[in-house]
Amino acid sequence: MSDLVTGDAVVLGLRPARLPSRALAIALDLFVYLTGYLIISIGLTLATASLDSAAQAAVAVGSFLLVLVGVPIAVETLSHGRSLGKLACGLRVVRDDGGPIRFRHALVRGAMGVVELLGTFGAIACIASLISARGRRLGDVFAGALVVRERVPGARVMPVPPPPPWLAGRFSGLDLSAVPDGLWLAVRQYLTRMNQLDPQVGAAMAVRLADDLVARTGAPAPAGVPAAAFLMAVVHERQSRDAARAFGPGVAPAYAPPGAPAMPAMPGGMSPAWGHPGPGAYAPQAVQPATPPAPAPVEVPAPAVPPRPATGFAPPA
Repeated sequence: MSDLVTGDAVVLGLRPARLPSRALAIALDLFVYLTGYLIISIGLTLATASLDSAAQAAVAVGSFLLVLVGVPIAVETLSHGRSLGKLACGLRVVRDDGGPIRFRHALVRGAMGVVELLGTFGAIACIASLISARGRRLGDVFAGALVVRERVPGARVMPVPPPPPWLAGRFSGLDLSAVPDGLWLAVRQYLTRMNQLDPQVGAAMAVRLADDLVARTGAPAPAGVPAAAFLMAVVHERQSRDAARAFGPGVAPAYAPPGAPAMPAMPGGMSPAWGHPGPGAYAPQAVQPATPPAPAPVEVPAPAVPPRPATGFAPPA
């Protein structure tokens, strides 16, 4: 990532292009420009065969400047820094502040390119690009420009681990309308990376995020629910509602496949649980082994007794 900062103190996440991709883009551009220059030169040579040598030399110099200098400058100016080779390689020329280049930037780059690229066959440009921390050649430095990558490979999105089965549907009546998108993003990032965190740091983050969710929803903290499990269940509930709005009721969203990261274990056999007094809704509490509920007694109906015929006798008192 580059360290470009705009006038509004916003750090730009731009990826500077390196020498291999820039060399490939320049090679494609030069192939196109040199091919056009040769075709135009042959046509001008046949058209100016009747002129003297001075006129032919002037036409040759003019065609060289027009095709190999003027055309690249015009292309970069009109396309805002995307020539044919850069478009094929996913590159773009931008200003130092991240904005699109203008004619003066393209003019300086094109003029220096005659010396760097054509005059020395790219040797000066390669050396300058290898020395520069952001891979810039001399034309970029003098123009105040930078070649960046537009097509950045997307990062692999980790699935959110599913909540424990005993929490499914427990938060169906929770009001999630006041939870901002930034908090949802923080919760999702924590859940997808909690196995990569230190156990104590992860437990503290889970407690803080769960307290923020409780403050936003206005619902009391459920007792006995670990912080990470509470976050999983609330995210599960939100995704279920989004899926129901998008595809209709009865459609469950897809969650982590088998083998997805599980809830991290807390150090010392402790788990953040609800209901303990303290500054937040969570406090460390010893984990009690879960005991299965006792089975309900099954009532066995008494066997049916056939009615006895009336005899007129009464049972003794």
